[in-house]
Amino acid sequence: MTDNKGAGRRNKGKRTGADGVLGSNSEIGRKLKQYYDELVSDEIPDRFMHLLSQLEQKEASKSATEKE
Repeated sequence: MTDNKGAGRRNKGKRTGADGVLGSNSEIGRKLKQYYDELVSDEIPDRFMHLLSQLEQKEASKSATEKE
């Protein structure tokens, strides 16, 4: 019979799963994902929304004059 008592000790301290694949880069990946998630959830500033609205109006009027 085989003795499996030492099997758990062989992997002690080693990372397994997705963290093991990335190694030390896994922490960087987690931080980047956290930053991206925060960035995506931020609201768009009112000034930027106003500028987008102005751009859409100008594009709409430009395309309307081209159709004529």
